[in-house]
Amino acid sequence: MASNSLTSSRGSSSWTPTQNKQFERALALYDKDTPDRWQKVARAVGGKSAEEVKRHYEILEEDIRHIESGKVPFPIYRSAGKSS
Repeated sequence: MASNSLTSSRGSSSWTPTQNKQFERALALYDKDTPDRWQKVARAVGGKSAEEVKRHYEILEEDIRHIESGKVPFPIYRSAGKSS
């Protein structure tokens, strides 16, 4: 769900897997109490504005709320040792 809603909610702005990983690392480095957090995260990601990374974070929070509230079903994984 996260990738679909992130893609559709942002419109033409797309995030590469590398940018997403840089985003995750920057969030771990710059917590909510960091002054100028979104500017620092944007610099760490590269190619994104502070407003874009803040919106990306808001969408991520929304996805997490949906998952935690049970609105997104957990996938059913097949065991690797069993055949169907």
